[in-house]
Amino acid sequence: MRPRLARILSLPGDLIAGLAISLFVTAVALLSFVWTPHDPLAMQMSMRLAPPSAEAWFGADAYGRDVFSMVMVGARNALAVGLAAAALGMLAGAPLGLLAAAYGAWVDDLIMRANDLAFAFPALLIAVLIAALLGPGALNAVLAIGIYNTPVFARITRSAALGLWRRDYISAARLAGKGRLAISLQHILPNLAGGLIIQGAIQLSLAVTADAALSYVGLGAQAPQPSWGRMLAEAQTLAGQAPWLAAFPGAALVVTVLGLTLAGDGLARLFDPRARRRR
Repeated sequence: MRPRLARILSLPGDLIAGLAISLFVTAVALLSFVWTPHDPLAMQMSMRLAPPSAEAWFGADAYGRDVFSMVMVGARNALAVGLAAAALGMLAGAPLGLLAAAYGAWVDDLIMRANDLAFAFPALLIAVLIAALLGPGALNAVLAIGIYNTPVFARITRSAALGLWRRDYISAARLAGKGRLAISLQHILPNLAGGLIIQGAIQLSLAVTADAALSYVGLGAQAPQPSWGRMLAEAQTLAGQAPWLAAFPGAALVVTVLGLTLAGDGLARLFDPRARRRR
């Protein structure tokens, strides 16, 4: 046990802290499938705007719904949308980056110019435009966020793959008669896995933030499904009368994004050979 504990303690501090926070949020989200203190959709007008208490830990909203239960279910929705959007961006962007690096010429120009066009607009604005065109809803939010994640993964994959194409073992594989597609899948992609995981953690935190922003403007998960962004939007007119309505979902969003960001930064340091030598 001691060598295993020593290996864990030798990990970057931000990675340990980020994973601990992320695992806690994930545990809360999973717990919401089987238990919440109250039905998050049940309205009790006798509890309207009740402050935090033993009966309602985070208080109640303008309809008497339990805020703590809604925050728990909101965690589930935020992580589900974030994970799906980050995975969609990676699954769409990484192959494009591999193709651009492998074939170059007009293929590279076409993919990179499309990327440049996407990067010419703010990422969140693209997501808002796509969600507005497709209509509000959690699924369309996943598509919108996943689409603006795609060029990020494509550019990172292409940049890393171009460096690998100059390696001696790639030249040996080409001399052995392997085609560019086979080399990309068998030799290039496995060596990019670490970098893609790191970027996936970073994009996950951005996707959670983007989902909250889309929900805030009414383009994410729709009522009555609890969502942190919509909870913040509903709380803004009652901020002076019931500040807990914004404080608790806002704190949940900050903690979740902080944990994912720390985990991404820690993974970057863990997979960085220069950082390992400094330790």
